[in-house]
Order: sequence, then structure tokens, then C-alpha cells
Amino acid sequence: MAVTLADVARLAGVSPATVSRVINDSAKRVNEDLRERVLAAVRQLHYVPNAHAQNVARPRKSAVGVIVHDVSDPYFAEITRGLQRQAGAHDRLLVICNSYREPERELAYVGLLRAQQVHALILAGSGYHDDAFTERLNGELDAYQQAGGRVAVIGRHRLVGSAVLPANEDGAHELGLRILGLGHRRIGVIAGPRYLTTTTDRLTGFRRAFDEAGVELPASRLVYCDFTRDGGARATGALLDAEPGLTALITLNDSMAVGALATLRERGVRVPEDISVTGFDDMPIARDVTPALTTVRLPLVEMGERAMALALGDDTGPHSERAAAALVWRSSLTAPGSS
Repeated sequence: MAVTLADVARLAGVSPATVSRVINDSAKRVNEDLRERVLAAVRQLHYVPNAHAQNVARPRKSAVGVIVHDVSDPYFAEITRGLQRQAGAHDRLLVICNSYREPERELAYVGLLRAQQVHALILAGSGYHDDAFTERLNGELDAYQQAGGRVAVIGRHRLVGSAVLPANEDGAHELGLRILGLGHRRIGVIAGPRYLTTTTDRLTGFRRAFDEAGVELPASRLVYCDFTRDGGARATGALLDAEPGLTALITLNDSMAVGALATLRERGVRVPEDISVTGFDDMPIARDVTPALTTVRLPLVEMGERAMALALGDDTGPHSERAAAALVWRSSLTAPGSS
């Protein structure tokens, strides 16, 4: 039989209400002698509080809801590590939901997490180019905040709440200038889905670098696909078929770069002797592929930690923080014709 709160009260010789105040850390204090008796009884009986009952008595105190696109994606896995690290330091339970880049699923999760009265909501991952959806989502988040909830976002520009904003455009601009500075002119770009703001931000940075160098990026050299290894592999094949003679291949995340390297290897195209390849994010695998991948590093674990700190901090006002990007030079990028 499960041990109940009443069992603890009987052993400690106190009322169930006193046990409840001790276990739930009530603002109505219990004197130290009674508190020790209750805790001793809890230990002796190996009592485990009912989480549902605690949530009713103490709403929004223990859980933080997190919505990511897909926690199995290395990008979100790294961010989640940071979220969990900071949540653990504050004794918070993390409830993680995968939206799989489906806006309606994301909106539904916000509603479900609100119903669970979580202390805070964190939305990690790209926003969508969908004004109607953004307005609906902001309505839900604003109502949640008005009821006392906290909201923090990662990589979103137009949502209510505090934000951690990675320097996607600046990082892409710096990498683009470096690639062009090496002398590359026949450059292919593999972008993520059109409807994601992260894709737009990174493309904007590369386009700005191309414009500054006076180099054209024809539409035939730009392919959109999923932010996945397989998406990168397929897009690389399509680019090689449509645009033979490319000297550099820019991919907008490292997972797509891994797929690009696989396709190039299958076709006997040497990297970087025949074509250079770059990524974005600096996933742990970026240094282990062959050749090691030149990429743009974002502090993903730190971004997760900072978002959780914003959600759990004492300051309830909205704040925006920038997460700097840094170029990481490895052997997959070199000047054209340097073999």
C-alpha cells in the first residue's frame, strides 16, 4: 500500500495540514520542532508526495515547459543540455515538447502547458513567416503572462517575452566574406526551409557579403531543403547536376553539411581540393567529420542556460540578449584550385 500524507501525520503526531505545510514549503511557517518530526516521519516511511496534489496546492512552482522543433536534432539537443543544466540548478522539472516544425502543434502545446500551470514557457528554435500564426501565438503567450507566467524564447524576433537572439546574420556575413576573400566565385548555397526565420536571417548575412563583394548569387545556385543530413545530401546532388564547376558549397547548418560531404564522397569529389564545404552552428560532429568542417559557432548550451535564467529570474520585464557567433576555421575550406 502506498504511504499517505495521513500516515506521516499519525507517525509524527501532527495534523495532516501541518505535514502539508512542511512538504509544500508553505509560506505559513511551522516551528522547527514540528518540522523535524514531520521530516523524520517522511524519511522513516519513505513517503513520496503526490505530484498532482502538490501542483494543485502550489501551482506554477516546479515545472518549466519547453517547446523545441525536435530534441533529436543536434542543434536542439545542445540547447536542451543548457536548459536542463540551469533547470537542475533551480530544482525545476523540465517538460519537453517536440513541435516538429508544425505551427499548429506548437500552439496546441502552449495551451496544454498553460493548463498544467507551469512556472514558465520557453520556445526554442526558429520563428515562422506566418503573420496570422504569430498573432495567435502571441495572444496565447500574452494571456499566460498576464496570469503570472514567464516566457522566454530562443531565436525568435516577434514573440512576447524575453529573448536570446543568436547572431545568425552576423555569423553568415563573416563567413561569406571569408569565402569570397579566398577567391571563390562559383558558390552554391543549401538553405533550410523557406518558411523559417532562421533560414532568412542566415541567407541575409550571406547575401550582404555577396553584395559587398559585387558577386552575384544566381537562383540556380540556391536550393532549399530540410535542416537535415538527408536534406543536405539530396540538395548537394541537385546542385552538382544543375551547376557543374562549383568551387564552394555553403550549407546553412552542420547537419546538411554532413549530408553534403557524404554525397561528394559518393561522387568522388574531393573536399577541399575540388570543392570547399562550410556549415553553421558548430555541432560536436563538425570537428570529427573528414575533412573537419569550417563553420560558424553559436554558443548553443549557453543559449539554453541564458533562456532558462531569463525565465526563472527575479526581473519580470522582457529582456533581449544577443548570443555572439564566431567563425571556426577548419580544413574543409581553402582557396579554389589550391590542390
